[in-house]
Amino acid sequence: MDYTYKTRDVCSTQINFRLDGDRVHDVRFTGGCNGNLKAIGILVEGMTVDEIENKLRGNSCGGRPTSCADQLAKAVRAAYQKQQES
Repeated sequence: MDYTYKTRDVCSTQINFRLDGDRVHDVRFTGGCNGNLKAIGILVEGMTVDEIENKLRGNSCGGRPTSCADQLAKAVRAAYQKQQES
């Protein structure tokens, strides 16, 4: 299933991805540091929600308490929980 997550307090404005069970695919960020965010999408391709959350949750950027990577961890967890409720 395809998901869109509106980010908060980071340079990117949105994250789009596909969730197949607990596996994440086709991560695309809108805005932000294009090269770095493309790399994150490639690195997490096929990972589980738990793997992404364990690696990326809590990562900060500059003086901010969050980052695009942290937002991705939050996004995939929220999508997975929504999927489980359906």
